[in-house]
Amino acid sequence: MAAPKFAHTRDQKHYESPDVVPDGWSPERPGVVDGLQPTGERMGAMGPDQGFALTIAHKLAPRLHVPEGERLDDAIRGCVNIALRRASLYSRAPVVHDLNVAFTIWGYFDEQPPGELLTRRAELFEGVGNVNHHYAEGRLIADLVPESTLRMTPTEAAAAYPARWRELTGA
Repeated sequence: MAAPKFAHTRDQKHYESPDVVPDGWSPERPGVVDGLQPTGERMGAMGPDQGFALTIAHKLAPRLHVPEGERLDDAIRGCVNIALRRASLYSRAPVVHDLNVAFTIWGYFDEQPPGELLTRRAELFEGVGNVNHHYAEGRLIADLVPESTLRMTPTEAAAAYPARWRELTGA
């Protein structure tokens, strides 16, 4: 009985090397940045392991005071942006102190923050938790905070709040 055309027979060769071997290939690595990280509008603050800031923020969530009309996810996302910017100033991953500074200056650890701060916070933080639609607004919150505030220790930030909240937040 004859074999079908697609079946291999003993006298057929399955593979044969080409006469010429091509040169090796290596990628161009377009993600490598020569020099300093670029800066500009909506560029953010680069740093390692930035997702860890969300883990820390969710552990701090029970200590946060979010009044009716505000949303916890907006508070977390807005302050995480500040914390990431602070961590990037020190060229490291975010730590709990970064978030403590951010939540402190915006009054989220305070049961009775100043009324003007609540009004300003409600304007700036509204919808920021939805990062897909409000990325620019989240960046604005982070960019408002002066570098001098970001360089404060959590103790220094707590000592300056609430008397200097406008100066601390840049709002």
